[in-house]
Amino acid sequence: MNLLREDLDYHLTRASLVVLFLFFGYQKWFDYEAQVLVPYIGNGPLLFWMYPVFGIRGASWVLGVSEWSFALLLFLGFWHKRLGILGALGSCAAFIGTVTIIPFMPYGWAASAGGFPAMTGNVAFLMKDVARVAASAPQTELALERAGLRATR
Repeated sequence: MNLLREDLDYHLTRASLVVLFLFFGYQKWFDYEAQVLVPYIGNGPLLFWMYPVFGIRGASWVLGVSEWSFALLLFLGFWHKRLGILGALGSCAAFIGTVTIIPFMPYGWAASAGGFPAMTGNVAFLMKDVARVAASAPQTELALERAGLRATR
């Protein structure tokens, strides 16, 4: 019974990540989303370089292609285990990339409440990705186990 529950959790988490990447990736094709991303990408220690290289719309498109690629790899991972590993690793990288923005977001901590840990707007929005990293990391571990590239527990 425990193994069945673990398989169900694994597949539901993977499916939810696929849906998230599809929807968030879709948004990246539109100018409204490219403009919304400016404070995030512009202050991201791992993403700031994208604007000088690709411009505002191009950076958004690169993120959209990346997110759809991770969704496709995670989806194909249901049948091809090694592709699932790549999707899970991409998922971890994507969410780590957004989580690293949190300390650098201007006005992200409410000064009226004493600053950290009182979040405001953009930081509060990014905090969801802390949970997504926590969902992606076990996906990578389980994908490695299922592909026989890591010893089972």
